[in-house]
Amino acid sequence: MRIPSIESPRALREQLMLALMRVLSGHRAPDVVRTLRYRPDMFGAPMGAVFQEVMRGPSDWSIGERELFAAWVSKKNECEF
Repeated sequence: MRIPSIESPRALREQLMLALMRVLSGHRAPDVVRTLRYRPDMFGAPMGAVFQEVMRGPSDWSIGERELFAAWVSKKNECEF
């Protein structure tokens, strides 16, 4: 199920950002990007900080290993991201 307000952003700046992503990549912005950019003060910024810490913070795993593991999990979940 997709939340309609995430599918069609209200702010012009947000619409332009998503359009630019589409033009530059040739694809629609992934749902995870749309979700993180929706109400960034309430959800996007805190979750972005968590993702940054998990993927780039101190760990026994290298950044490459973490990225590879995240890609593998996404593939198993049939997620494009």
